[in-house]
Amino acid sequence: MGPSLSRRESNGPLRIIEGMPQTSAGAAKRTGEFELIRRLASVLGEGYATGAGRRALIGIGDDCAAIAPGPSAGLLTADAMVDGVHFRSGEIDWADLGWKSMVSNQSDMAAMGGVPEFALVTLGLPEDLSAPHVECLYRGIRAAAAEFGGEVVGGDVVRSQTMFVSVSLYGSAGNGADGEPILMRRDRARVGDRIAVTGPLGGSGGGLRALAEGRTSNDAALLKRAHFAPSARVDAGCRLAAGGVRCAIDVSDGLVADLTRICEASGVSAEIMAEQTPAPPELKREFPEDWLDLALAGGEDYELLVAAPAETIGRISAGGGDRLHLIGTVTGVHEAGQPFVNVIGPGGEPLEVGRMGWDHFDG
Repeated sequence: MGPSLSRRESNGPLRIIEGMPQTSAGAAKRTGEFELIRRLASVLGEGYATGAGRRALIGIGDDCAAIAPGPSAGLLTADAMVDGVHFRSGEIDWADLGWKSMVSNQSDMAAMGGVPEFALVTLGLPEDLSAPHVECLYRGIRAAAAEFGGEVVGGDVVRSQTMFVSVSLYGSAGNGADGEPILMRRDRARVGDRIAVTGPLGGSGGGLRALAEGRTSNDAALLKRAHFAPSARVDAGCRLAAGGVRCAIDVSDGLVADLTRICEASGVSAEIMAEQTPAPPELKREFPEDWLDLALAGGEDYELLVAAPAETIGRISAGGGDRLHLIGTVTGVHEAGQPFVNVIGPGGEPLEVGRMGWDHFDG
């Protein structure tokens, strides 16, 4: 399928209701697919509509986008958000949905030290979804692209019984003095490395729980914003890679779950100290009994989790650009039958995390 917001659909012609939803869908003017594509391109701006972007030779409007090759290694990632699985359309603002759809991909790019450059966006839209809602979603996409990188150069629009947003993102890594690309990878943790994160954890998980429980305090509102409007640590990822960090992952599924992925890929075991896990103060106030479990197992914080030699972390922290919170150590080569990650409580006793983290196929 070409990245031109293609006109082919899986189950019939796409017609989106013009204006806000009404009691009688038949009373609303319907927007055709080509008109919707034109409007979405307009939301992105003149440069996107004509393809006149940085290294974009052809953008929205043809069968493929065309980009000029870059001087370094290209990076590719993709992520989808599905109504009822990753969000509920009645609970999230449309602009926030667009923003978060982009950030989840930009965060993957950040985890490897890359810079987002070009994005393809595929929308699955129910027939009764209003065109202004879709335009609002695209404004969120545009805002995230402007903030963290990733010019939208095309995609697809299809009719779907379930609303979804799928983003594919292309970016590039920097080069070292030897001309080789500088990449942070999951399989580069080594015994003796220190483990650190770039910021507080658990805010998004706390926001999701506050939403589910109908909490309305000021702290709950802050947590909900953390859940709906996270940031991608692209700049930090570039600085960490340039500073010598070679192992990282973004905390999208939960601290323990994502550290386990590093350990599995690297063949090592790790130990983290529970009391050193950074968490936002509003999380501790709103959930005084459960904040630590949310910090350890909550997902979608999109902070970067790194493993690197102590001197590398010390040098980066001393530089003043990025504060790294030390939380643990890579303790040894992993032994079969043993946990990849041990969490140590304040008294030195091992803790069992109630839920390791998010898993799409874990009911």
